[in-house]
Amino acid sequence: MSDTPYSGYFIDWDGNTRPVEKPGKGYKAEIDTVCKYVEIKNKYGATHHESTLYLTLDAITKAGLKVNLVETDD
Repeated sequence: MSDTPYSGYFIDWDGNTRPVEKPGKGYKAEIDTVCKYVEIKNKYGATHHESTLYLTLDAITKAGLKVNLVETDD
């Protein structure tokens, strides 16, 4: 599970919506709230994926994207 103190969502590598607190098994989210940027890193610290930070699911819809929420049990 991510140890990020922020909440929000990002679009993952498969086009699904994930909460930044649960980026997927073995991954960690690093957030830049000023730039609205999410960097997903693997357990070795290498960047696995980069995405835009959306604070709400509504914000994703307003951006013209479809919300397909995936929640993992990290």
